[in-house]
Amino acid sequence: MSARHYPARPVVAVGIVTWWQGRVLLIQRGREPRLGEWSIPGGAQKLGETLHQAALRELHEETGLTVPDGTALHLVDALDSIIRDSRGRIEYHYTLVDYTLCIADGASAVAGGDVAALQWADPDALEAFSLWAETRRIIAAARRIMAGGEGAFQSSKRPPRP
Repeated sequence: MSARHYPARPVVAVGIVTWWQGRVLLIQRGREPRLGEWSIPGGAQKLGETLHQAALRELHEETGLTVPDGTALHLVDALDSIIRDSRGRIEYHYTLVDYTLCIADGASAVAGGDVAALQWADPDALEAFSLWAETRRIIAAARRIMAGGEGAFQSSKRPPRP
């Protein structure tokens, strides 16, 4: 059993809402937790790795996409994912830190790592995917941030629109 399964403490993980040509990148999970569900790319942070480094590494491992140096990466939110087993014991506990960015070329994205499939999706048609409610909320918040709208992370440089 891994340290992630029935953990002694929460596992820090990152997610990255990725935009290309107005579409959001979704991955279908190939492993537990949430096997078979659609989500955003992401995974656990490694020792000695910053959150930004973890987000970009996970994006690359799960989709093959490499982000050029200097690409703006924006904090969306932090939340917890706590999954209990049938007896009420904590089976998984992740503290999730989610980011968003817009990339110039997403055509080369391919499913890798623990990803069963990936798809660039219309953010107005997400009901077709089995997304966790919090993932839908994070994507909506990321969309507002990238548009510079309400609830947007304030920075001196306005990010490009997705």
